[in-house]
Amino acid sequence: MTSTAQASTEPQRDRERTRAEILDVATAEFAAAGYAGARVDEIAAATRTTKRMIYYYFENKKQLYMAVLQRAYMRIRDAEQDVDVAHLDPVTAVRRIAETTFDHHEAHPDFIRLVCVENIHRAEHLAELVQTVDLRTPVVHQLDVLLRRGREQGVFRPGCDAIDLHMMISSYCFFRVANRHTFGAIFDRDLVDPAERGHYRTMLGDMVVRFLAA
Repeated sequence: MTSTAQASTEPQRDRERTRAEILDVATAEFAAAGYAGARVDEIAAATRTTKRMIYYYFENKKQLYMAVLQRAYMRIRDAEQDVDVAHLDPVTAVRRIAETTFDHHEAHPDFIRLVCVENIHRAEHLAELVQTVDLRTPVVHQLDVLLRRGREQGVFRPGCDAIDLHMMISSYCFFRVANRHTFGAIFDRDLVDPAERGHYRTMLGDMVVRFLAA
């Protein structure tokens, strides 16, 4: 039986598990080698499937990479949506959102590497992906609401919009993971040292709320 025939007769749960396993391995491969350097043969060798089976699920290398990108972005979007800040005061809520981004980026270094890869390619694949999939972050809406509430309560100053704030939070969290090795080589300081994690997490929250303070 061919790989295509095997996939078509595979139970749905097994197909979903196989697809997820391929995406896990492909994420690591693309993050480590980039789009051009990644090899589908290597991905197949590291999974319980074949190159032909991978192409059954994803058609070609480009579509596999696009699926990896989509899943990586959807995971951070899901994490953002899980943050319940409706019952919190604006200052605490903004800090909580910043900490969620901090935690996610630290826990998913492959996401950071994929973003770096895509920037090298000038967002060529991501620009195509957003034509069919909405990857806009729901946290921007949350931040917009919180900024308005904070201004109404007199605890946030005017002049900062939600996208600016999202950029500020993301840049700190991204830098800490993406530049860990270069920063460490220059300053002999490990930005993801577990002993310093609480310090850097608090530092992010302090930076954000002090920037917004009225």
